[in-house]
Amino acid sequence: MAAIGLQLAYVIANLALISLGLAIIFGMMRVINLAHGEFLMLGGYTVVVATNAGVNIWVAMLILAPLVVGIIGVIVERLLIRWLYGRMVDTLLATWGLSLLLVGIVTSIFGASTATTVSPPLGVLRFGDYSASGYELFLIGITIALLFAVWLTLRFTKLGLLARGTMQNAEMASSLGVSTSRIYMITFGLGAAVSGLAGGLLAPMTGVLPTIGATYIAKAFITVISGGSAILAGTAAGSVLLGGLNGIFSFIAGSTFGEIALLLAAIVLLRLMPRGITGRFFRKSL
Repeated sequence: MAAIGLQLAYVIANLALISLGLAIIFGMMRVINLAHGEFLMLGGYTVVVATNAGVNIWVAMLILAPLVVGIIGVIVERLLIRWLYGRMVDTLLATWGLSLLLVGIVTSIFGASTATTVSPPLGVLRFGDYSASGYELFLIGITIALLFAVWLTLRFTKLGLLARGTMQNAEMASSLGVSTSRIYMITFGLGAAVSGLAGGLLAPMTGVLPTIGATYIAKAFITVISGGSAILAGTAAGSVLLGGLNGIFSFIAGSTFGEIALLLAAIVLLRLMPRGITGRFFRKSL
């Protein structure tokens, strides 16, 4: 029973981890970022390249992956996204083209057919007769910590206040002397950095391929849209509901039925609550 609970918690944490960066960019900025999966992929490759170069795996995952992808995100925002705010269809097309470009560049460097892997740290932890993957426990813990850290940043820091105010009313923020262009850049970079961190953390569990972003993007969008407008509460609620159903059906009938259950649950949820979970509940949540 404990093993089932751990696996369920891991599936929920995994879903929240891959969705949080998208929740920041799409939920706050209304930018449909179809390159989100590629940001995760770049985080994974950062870890692979850094560890192969002799860098400690924890430094590679927790520092280099978010730093590298965050910088890439800032460059993308300055060169591409900054011209498209308020034009959601245009951001969709632009980031789709960006995703194809990133896949092509990475494929030309690393090849397309073989997954590049790094070994998960921590090994197996034993508690009496019960054993569990130490790295899966770590991922559950760091996902909770990351959600809390983003909540603290948005709720209690000057940057968080300016970001939320700018996204709600950019003209008013600008009239009060806020550099909205800079806030957009920082927010997009933060979302990209969180995505890079997630990709780096998941690399030891999934391996990395140039096309691995395609396995992330659909789940991330389903989770964020099902969660609704509240960035953190929506991501957490969507992850618990959809990830829980995915984990239960995967355990009972296999991973394929787990994916089907996730998709059907999202369809029913959005039919009953078109504005997502936080459109009906937790409306004042962040």
